[in-house]
Amino acid sequence: MTYCLGIILPSGLILASDSRSSAGVDQIALVKKLNLFQKPGERVIAILSAGNLATTQAVVTTLQQQLDLAKDSAREAVGFAKPDIMSACTMFDVAQIVGDQLRAIIQENKSYVQAYGDPDASFLVGGQIKGEPHRLFQVYSAGNFVEATARTRFFQLGETKYGKPILDRALHATSELDEAAKLALLSFDATIRSNLSVAPPIDMLTYVTDSFSAASLALFDTQNAYWNSLQEQYSDGLSQLVRSLPPPAQDVISPTLT
Repeated sequence: MTYCLGIILPSGLILASDSRSSAGVDQIALVKKLNLFQKPGERVIAILSAGNLATTQAVVTTLQQQLDLAKDSAREAVGFAKPDIMSACTMFDVAQIVGDQLRAIIQENKSYVQAYGDPDASFLVGGQIKGEPHRLFQVYSAGNFVEATARTRFFQLGETKYGKPILDRALHATSELDEAAKLALLSFDATIRSNLSVAPPIDMLTYVTDSFSAASLALFDTQNAYWNSLQEQYSDGLSQLVRSLPPPAQDVISPTLT
């Protein structure tokens, strides 16, 4: 299981993922699930993955190999070059390329993998290409995708239910990017506390609109002072809030038991 989160606001994007990969109680590993592709000043693209690890790694590796092939001018001259995410004109095109590659990988391996497990996977694709606004997409196993809008400010992958309530309650269209970053980390805290299959380190990119920079990519692990302080202060604050709330009214008449 995993947990990936993408938030889009007028001021930018928050893209974050945990690092735990689990294939059973005795097969646990740490895997980076946030892959970054950038050309400073021109584009920043982040691809976050969830699902079958072999599938997601095959997709990301193929995307990287396409970039490597595109650099070979001789192959390009004879028509071997294919559209890749660094030459795509729009983020919609990037999502289409990721979806096409995911569909191809699943179709190629599905008959072999199904006897042993689920080959499906999904992705969050977010970023900005110069000449258009920053955008966020969720790519499904079928290769199709949806885009975040002003009424759909965040997408989640994997173990979504524990981290969703705080986002539903506290994330608004007017939220500042720093506030959204805190909510994202608290969403991960809630998920980690309730599900052992999600665990730090957490990779989180805070992307500022029109910056075309990924300088704010950060890692939060169990040794990170801010991460530990955030967890502690949030827990203490919740406890204090609950203590400050009035108890249920004592004069409420209970329904008659029959």
